[in-house]
Amino acid sequence: MTASCRSGSERIGIVTGLAAEARIARRLGWLVAVGGGTAAGAYAAARGLAGQGATALVSFGLAGGLDPALNAGALLVPEAILANGAIVPADPLIAAWLGGPTVRRLLGAESVAARASEKHRLWTQTDCAALDLESGPVARTASALGLRFAALRAVCDTAGVDLPQAALAALSARGRIRTGRVLASLAHRPGQIPALLHLARAAAQARRTLSDRVDAIRPACRA
Repeated sequence: MTASCRSGSERIGIVTGLAAEARIARRLGWLVAVGGGTAAGAYAAARGLAGQGATALVSFGLAGGLDPALNAGALLVPEAILANGAIVPADPLIAAWLGGPTVRRLLGAESVAARASEKHRLWTQTDCAALDLESGPVARTASALGLRFAALRAVCDTAGVDLPQAALAALSARGRIRTGRVLASLAHRPGQIPALLHLARAAAQARRTLSDRVDAIRPACRA
């Protein structure tokens, strides 16, 4: 499906990590693929969208905060992605149309930063505002194929938050929450429950940010 937007006519493909993020993104009427929260899945999703004729790729979804000033739900539209030591600029027209730039750089990470101490280290070493697992593969794929690229993310876990183990075990390769894994982790370590509830509230704030931004974008598009 081709979307015509104020920033120009594009066949835009969106890569998300989670199925819940994809449901929000599909309201735009664009091509959407779920990476499942892994670099390999994100690469496959991005290449698949390019194979369907996408002329621009957008990384969309939640992110882990690195900048201590960012609250849960903060909108992240970066000027560039730092991935494997290389800086991949976002297309300025698409970034502006998505509502940015709101931050200078995001980190395209290969794994989740689960501890606040790890987030602090990455913040001081990279000066990236937040990280996610899709933006690096999507940016690198777009660069390799000569496609335009941008990212639209929102902060979920903030810089000072340690992720509970139950959250790390939750995601399936299809980007869905494996409830059984979560319950098993909680049964083994019930002390995680307050942290998991806090994370759920933060994720809801981030999804609201994405949903609100999608609602703002939709009038500028026609399928």
